[in-house]
Amino acid sequence: MEKTYESWMKGTWKSSQKEYTEPTPLLADDGTLLAKGWARHNVFEYDRNKVKAKMRRKEWEFYQISNGKFVVQISFANISLGGYVAAAIVDLQKGKTLKNKAAFFLGGKDKYVLPPKGDVPNNVKWTISGADFEFDTHETYRTLYFKMGNVECNFKMDILPDHENITTVLPFAGYKDRYFMTTKQNCMPCEGTYKLGDEVFSFSKEDSFAVLDWGRVCTPYSLVWYWGNGATYLTDENGEKHIFGFEITWGIGDESNATETCIFYDGKAHKFGAVDVKDFPKPDGYMKPWHFVSEDGRFDMTMEPFYDNHGDTNALVMRMNSHQVHGIWNGTVTLDDGTKLEIKDMYAFCEYVENRW
Repeated sequence: MEKTYESWMKGTWKSSQKEYTEPTPLLADDGTLLAKGWARHNVFEYDRNKVKAKMRRKEWEFYQISNGKFVVQISFANISLGGYVAAAIVDLQKGKTLKNKAAFFLGGKDKYVLPPKGDVPNNVKWTISGADFEFDTHETYRTLYFKMGNVECNFKMDILPDHENITTVLPFAGYKDRYFMTTKQNCMPCEGTYKLGDEVFSFSKEDSFAVLDWGRVCTPYSLVWYWGNGATYLTDENGEKHIFGFEITWGIGDESNATETCIFYDGKAHKFGAVDVKDFPKPDGYMKPWHFVSEDGRFDMTMEPFYDNHGDTNALVMRMNSHQVHGIWNGTVTLDDGTKLEIKDMYAFCEYVENRW
């Protein structure tokens, strides 16, 4: 049975949620996927040398930092054929990308190898085609550095004590050796600067959060996905401040073992079921309200868009057509203990992407 909004309402499709809590090999020696499910920390042991379809192997780290007015995206990707490092800044109020500085390389199959886990202390530091960058992860914080030409970035983000994330491994029907493994680490208060020549864009922990999208995948040629994410501060009835966030990704692979859907509250993950948008925005409805509903009713949110950051990169046999839609979110979410939180006027985003790579 295909997962659709209508199938949930009729009760004909329900997801299962297989949680892994102990170290688990991701791949067999022949490249067959062994683990299918989710975890609160990355317990999946990834050995890139066991991937047999090496030219389908893709590895990345993508950081997005935002205060609801500006978005900074700092990323590194190795897609075996090549890769890039980039640092972009988007003005959400004016609705345009102010700068996207990027350095590219060819042939990434056996060079620029990223660490096998993203939620433990690690360090990445390289110079590629004139771009200097370093991603440095510690137990309680991360730092990002990027410099190329007239662009220089310095950011530091907090990692809460016992900070949980959501790491998922999704298979693909008909492929024993294809998978999509990602870690989304959310709700990291962030401070720093994006310098563009003499202009400095500053971010404060008072209103800025970072999210890490960490990926190690071996996929079919064509993919589509939705990815929604956000973080904010909530104040309870006693005047105490809490960090709240959510992660919703769907449309990728086989979700029968787990879905990439989670609420975060003060660093703890609260797992809920599959989610979908009630009215599909394609082809021209991206700026209309998006109503998100989970199969178990624990996530019921509506986004009022104010900017569609649309990009369409089309190069011969490769294409990424992306609508990253930014908006104001309102609705309710329910924690594991049944506590219902009302969310009012929260900034967050959801994107729809069609990929050939």
